[in-house]
Amino acid sequence: MKPFLRTQLERFARRLQELDFLLSREDIMADMVQYRAISKEHAEVTQIAGRYARYLQREADLAGARDMLTDPDMAEMAQEEIAGCEAELAQLEDELQRLLLPKDPDDARNAFLEIRAGTGGDESALFAGDLARMYTRYAANVGWKVEVLSANESELGGYKEVVLRVDGDNAYGALRFESGGHRVQRVPDTETQGRIHTSACTVAVMPEPDAAAAITLNPADLRIDTFRASGAGGQHINKTDSAVRVVHIPTGIVAECQDGRSQHSNKAKALQVLQARIQEKERSERAAKEAATRKGLIGSGDRSDRIRTYNFPQGRLTDHRINLTLYKLLNIMEGDLGDVLQALQHAREAELLAELETAA
Repeated sequence: MKPFLRTQLERFARRLQELDFLLSREDIMADMVQYRAISKEHAEVTQIAGRYARYLQREADLAGARDMLTDPDMAEMAQEEIAGCEAELAQLEDELQRLLLPKDPDDARNAFLEIRAGTGGDESALFAGDLARMYTRYAANVGWKVEVLSANESELGGYKEVVLRVDGDNAYGALRFESGGHRVQRVPDTETQGRIHTSACTVAVMPEPDAAAAITLNPADLRIDTFRASGAGGQHINKTDSAVRVVHIPTGIVAECQDGRSQHSNKAKALQVLQARIQEKERSERAAKEAATRKGLIGSGDRSDRIRTYNFPQGRLTDHRINLTLYKLLNIMEGDLGDVLQALQHAREAELLAELETAA
């Protein structure tokens, strides 16, 4: 194990003793806010300190097994013990590295997934529809729920713009690296000469705002318009002005929702999306400042970054940020995204670990 990791882990072992002492104090137990905060930290520190204690125990077992190698009668048993210790130590070190990485509290949140057609006209809109279907199928595979908040459908199918709400454990953490430019290369259905066209869509992934920490919007800064919803939904949804569009006047950011049957529910959802977009704008501005001093491998998450190419003639998906190429494009478009998301997560973890080592 690297010395900087051992130093970090020893701090957690010491911190656990401090927290045990704090939780035993009557004045702390009397203050429920403080008690909850310390209890939460205690649970997190206990997990890391516990795994580190197991690591130290297996290190001692390994040293003991190596000492036994000099005894001919014990050598075979010692070899088995050494192999077992080394395998578990490698696993524990990997686990401890992940536990030490800084966590983004937003990762556990639900996500808003916004897909917009870009260059390529109707073909781009069709590809936006394909991406929406891909994410929806992936969500179904992992047990998440997907709700369409707003959709601007294209005449030939697909979407000019669609906003999805993804409800599930760690939805934002898993999908956050999907933000950016997605490029498709294929022969469109409308192409009569068999030529390959290149089109693009942009994807933005935003965490659903926490109700307690959400931005307080000044009603005077909002313009709320109602209009008649388009698309399927029965007589009621199409005959009343139930769809809602909210404009944040200071920033010009717009959000709309036409999915629900009532104006009240659509307004509440549109305001949620608006808050997410305002927070994402602030986050992007902070990320741009950080990127001026450090360019991350995964990218800034800005929608202008070209992150991925979907080449249908070759059946190939390439993620340009981590030089990942997979030749199972049709499976991926059917929702088999796990390998892609996992590779991006591992690349990000390697980045964070390098930063941790530099800061140590």
